[in-house]
Amino acid sequence: MAGRGMNRFGNMIPKGGSKGVITSAGALLALGAAGVLINASLFNVDGGHRAIKYTRLFGVGKEIYTEGTHFMIPWFETPIIYDVRAKPRNIASLTGTKDLQMVNITCRVLSRPRMESLSTIYRTLGTDYDERVLPSIVNEVLKSVVAQFNASQLITQRERVSRLVRENLTRRALRFNIVLDDVSITHVAFSPEFTHAVEAKQIAQQEAQRAFFVVERARQEKQSIIVRAEGEAKSAELIGEAIKNKPGFLELRRIETAREIASILSRSQNRLLLDSETLLLNITDVPK
Repeated sequence: MAGRGMNRFGNMIPKGGSKGVITSAGALLALGAAGVLINASLFNVDGGHRAIKYTRLFGVGKEIYTEGTHFMIPWFETPIIYDVRAKPRNIASLTGTKDLQMVNITCRVLSRPRMESLSTIYRTLGTDYDERVLPSIVNEVLKSVVAQFNASQLITQRERVSRLVRENLTRRALRFNIVLDDVSITHVAFSPEFTHAVEAKQIAQQEAQRAFFVVERARQEKQSIIVRAEGEAKSAELIGEAIKNKPGFLELRRIETAREIASILSRSQNRLLLDSETLLLNITDVPK
């Protein structure tokens, strides 16, 4: 039949059909290649991130790409993405104090890259800038600051120590285009020998204070005994003078004593038959 042919499966195809199939397949391949090319030409920057480009002809560019989707030339350009959010990091350092005591001190820093200097950071430090810089400068600053204080001053002047560490460390980090949002000392631990020495010193001070209080109390008691003895001696002296100069004083004391005895006997449940001489109640016999 004119205008028709047979394919390899024995089916009839119209004349010119093979050319149409090839054209359709080519169009699909072209669309697929275009899609792949477009997809390869785009890159995304997530929230909290920034990107720069490296080109094979000009190197690292200075333009900063913010969040969103951006265009690049495949193979010729490569995006470099940085996380610009503050990241916490704990760094411990074993250092010596001014009085040669070893102390283990831990510093916590919140660091992030300076966004306008991402190209410089990539050229000099790479993407792992914090691993390269922070451990060394934190150890150096901690050692230089702690060496200015005695072991006891690290506790009593902790606010000043933290301020010096924060100022020096922030200044050093900015040389590497790293911004420190917070610097704080979270842990300070002395050697076991120094801890035992401090405890022994505290115990000795408490014992000394206790001994001082004992001595002070004994001195006060001694002073009290002296004052009481002086008072009794003065009282005896006055009584002696009264007896010597005024015979009626002795008789007055005798009457007061008799009255006390009579008062005691009146309240007693016992019945006693004693003469007045025995109880000092014979107050009528007054010497002339």
